[in-house]
Amino acid sequence: METLTKKEEQIMQILWDLEKGFVKDILAKLPDETPYNTVSSVVRILVKKEFVGFTQYGNTYEYFPIISKKEYRKRIFSGVLKNYFDNSYKKMVSFLAQEKDLDDEQAEQILRIIDENENSENEIRK
Repeated sequence: METLTKKEEQIMQILWDLEKGFVKDILAKLPDETPYNTVSSVVRILVKKEFVGFTQYGNTYEYFPIISKKEYRKRIFSGVLKNYFDNSYKKMVSFLAQEKDLDDEQAEQILRIIDENENSENEIRK
């Protein structure tokens, strides 16, 4: 799965919230004055990247996400974990603790959640 540009991600966030919509619906949710043609072009790129599908009504297209937000978030997070933390949750939590002022209790909670999830996945695999 490809990564998205900031504008593509912004439009995907809107489509995930809307679940489906026309370019005008996306425009209405954008915080800035993005031109219609720009949004239309970005949505067509998202279709080409297979993040978005559409239903055609004559000359009008209604767009909907093909990739769920959860699926994309998982892929992006996995990439960050692999590329920046050597696939180590402990390195990631250590980074967060140092950079984001996590206290010991918050870091322990994160590690507990990770351990619980890993144990659940190991049980499923058995």
